[in-house]
Amino acid sequence: MPVLVITGTGTEVGKTVTTAAVAAAALAAGRSVAVLKAAQTGVRPNERGDADEVARLAGPLTAAETARFPEPLAPGTAARRAGMAPVHPREVADRAAKLATEHDLVLVEGAGGLLVRFDAAGGTLADVAGLLDAPVLVVASPGLGTLNTTELTARELRRRKLELAGVVIGSWPDSPGLAARCNVSDLSEVAGAPLLGAIPCGAGALAPGDFRVAAPGWLAPRLDGTWDAEAFRVRVAP
Repeated sequence: MPVLVITGTGTEVGKTVTTAAVAAAALAAGRSVAVLKAAQTGVRPNERGDADEVARLAGPLTAAETARFPEPLAPGTAARRAGMAPVHPREVADRAAKLATEHDLVLVEGAGGLLVRFDAAGGTLADVAGLLDAPVLVVASPGLGTLNTTELTARELRRRKLELAGVVIGSWPDSPGLAARCNVSDLSEVAGAPLLGAIPCGAGALAPGDFRVAAPGWLAPRLDGTWDAEAFRVRVAP
């Protein structure tokens, strides 16, 4: 798995912190890591972006962006409004492939969900995964509504014959409600793929040293972690 594409079921589901956790676990396992933000939006030229935040939390890695646009919008819309050239899936894939020749693992983080448009031709992160023939990790929220968006994302990946590596809950609450506890079992069922982790709510606010120590415990062995999905289900089951 030299390249792993990471998408969310929407915005604000914990995608960047999950990317940081995957990077931290890989680094702890002795792998060299690069993180590529496919398209960074809502950030000015002199501000830190998501790739920078991943590096801050996870540790020494290569942080890169393919394109950056100032307004917090879909990349295609943000590029058009800024009068800037859009980013195209081929550009992202080529950059990721180049990084993969220099690193053990490249994490390509999307913007929003799988089908958020990059350009006027309708290019998306799904196209990037297809060009790279890379597996896709889906970051989902824990509560009501997540089963629908997760299943839609999984169906689109299957329709495109792309590999769904699994699902990670991007922000597991301290006091989960009934829906969240039931979704621990249901998410893997609707996705047709394993649950590969649960990132605690507020993990991104930890000191970097604490984050790096804890990250492997949030992720399953496939992601270089020690998290046990079945034990987690038993512990939180309603």
